[in-house]
Amino acid sequence: MNIKQFLSTTLLFCLPLTLQAARIDTIQVRSDVMNKTVEVIYILPDKAVGNAAQPCPTIYLLHGFGGRANMWLQVKPQLPAIADAEGIIFVCPDGNNSWYWDSPKNPAFRYETFVGTELPVYTDATYATLARREARAITGLSMGGHGALWLAFRHPDVFGAAGSTSGGVDIRPFPGAWGMSRLLGEYADNRDVWDSHTVINQVDRISDGQLALIIDCGVKDFFLEVNKALHQRLLDSGINHDFIVRPGGHSNEYWNNSIDYQILFFRKYFAGYR
Repeated sequence: MNIKQFLSTTLLFCLPLTLQAARIDTIQVRSDVMNKTVEVIYILPDKAVGNAAQPCPTIYLLHGFGGRANMWLQVKPQLPAIADAEGIIFVCPDGNNSWYWDSPKNPAFRYETFVGTELPVYTDATYATLARREARAITGLSMGGHGALWLAFRHPDVFGAAGSTSGGVDIRPFPGAWGMSRLLGEYADNRDVWDSHTVINQVDRISDGQLALIIDCGVKDFFLEVNKALHQRLLDSGINHDFIVRPGGHSNEYWNNSIDYQILFFRKYFAGYR
């Protein structure tokens, strides 16, 4: 082996050691309000770890019904590479089919308080975040799309930007589905509770410019009509937002594509406050 071949071989073996690699932490985060721990997956860019860690913005990613904390890594395996490339921390909590409510029927489900209050406090205390609302976004798919807008509309002091992809943004057309009645009571007997726990009826809580909003849904999605209705409600209220309808249905393939546009939207939002 000549010296040129030796140097080339040495460089080949050393190269992976010099590349950035996002770190994935799976943590049990304590919830005092629920008196238990909740699994949360953190996807941390290389720049946010170690002794020279630099503060980064955060995007909270909420999973859909039947999913767990790892659902977004399954939907979008490229998230670690995106975290490194964009310098963004992704926070993926387990929502336990809660629809991210503080259930008025079951005190064991206080996920609005956990994700909207306890988790951001823990995250900012534990990791190198930019600990302000302008550097904090939240989005999710399906049930998580409902949860992201529910939390952002009710906690605009915590989140500066929010999104929903294929979100169940009005629950009332689906009274027998996805375990909602065990959290809210049967629809027929608790219509006022259902009215007050659906995203579309939270629009009056926010004003134009208070949140940067992006909402999308596929043309073959069973949630398309409720997303169109939310879009119209926001227009009627004079609240600026991005609304996108694109090909696809309620599927991992759709979300793998749609989340790229939402991350771009949030990255541009963060850049405006750096």
